[in-house]
Amino acid sequence: MKILVITLSGIGDALMFTPALGLLRKSLPDAEINALVMYRGAKEIYESNPNFNKVIHFNFLEEGAFKSLKFLFQLRKKYDASMNVYPSNRKEYNLINFLIGAKKRAGVVYLRKNRSNLGFLNNIRVLENDNVHNVLTNIKLCEALIGKKFSEEPPLEFPIANEENKIAKKFLEDNRIFPDEKVIGFHPGCATLKNHIKRRWEPEKFAELGKKLIANHSARILIFGGPEEKELKDQISSLINSDKVNVINAESLSKSSAIMQRCNIFVTNDSSQMHIAAALGLKVVAIIGPTNQNYIHPWKTEHHIVSLNLDCSPCFFYSPTPLICNRTDVKFKCIKELTVDMVYASAIKYL
Repeated sequence: MKILVITLSGIGDALMFTPALGLLRKSLPDAEINALVMYRGAKEIYESNPNFNKVIHFNFLEEGAFKSLKFLFQLRKKYDASMNVYPSNRKEYNLINFLIGAKKRAGVVYLRKNRSNLGFLNNIRVLENDNVHNVLTNIKLCEALIGKKFSEEPPLEFPIANEENKIAKKFLEDNRIFPDEKVIGFHPGCATLKNHIKRRWEPEKFAELGKKLIANHSARILIFGGPEEKELKDQISSLINSDKVNVINAESLSKSSAIMQRCNIFVTNDSSQMHIAAALGLKVVAIIGPTNQNYIHPWKTEHHIVSLNLDCSPCFFYSPTPLICNRTDVKFKCIKELTVDMVYASAIKYL
């Protein structure tokens, strides 16, 4: 059996499929299971996972319609089954799944905008449930595909190679980060598409939190994020203005994740880095505003969610619609009014 796993929606979503992938591989040890990804970070995560035979990387956004169609027809009729991992509620993703031409095409029936996003093109489907984590929905999707019920709910998988661990060890030694030092990771960024930048806690608050942790606990602060977040990371480091802060500008996601393993606590927005921290088994303090916590809370790791839990939350569910706030008093109040003291109180519980 040849299966193509289509993961075009992002790094965190790629990670949240890995428990289902492990179960799929265990049930079909001789199958050829390949992945189609669009983001380089997702490619790194999947290439480190031995459950895939091959990872195909193609950036549909950069290549345009003509090259994308040509590429898809090269894959056409080569697979017995294909699936859009959850979440991927866009008509483009469902059309890609259809054009690949597998007899079995798995996907989720979304509670919002399913028909307008061509969900009917998939012929093996499970119904979305707002009370269920993304990991469990992906497991249900694999169950439907192969007609088997799984009894396990595995953790996320992101194996870090020995070479990356050696590089991380040298970084820690060069920066004199000692084994008994309290190390706290920050991720102040998140995805920016569809107005998701509004999910970010303010950089000034991250800086104030860092100052408190350094002053009260002699903590070392490591600031993580992708190349596109360099300015944000540097801004927070400058605001903290301490030799107890390091900005992590690693060459790859694997290298930064190897360093991340040293963190005693990881304080993060709702982001892919939150899921990487969960995959590494870190203690996570997750700052979550408009997103449905049932979908994305850190999976199978010790964590605490800092949220105002407003009566209007959650207001973001999976659809192509950009993130908006309908409040008339304070726009994105769920993030704007989350205080430093609230996050600090959660962090020090783990210290």
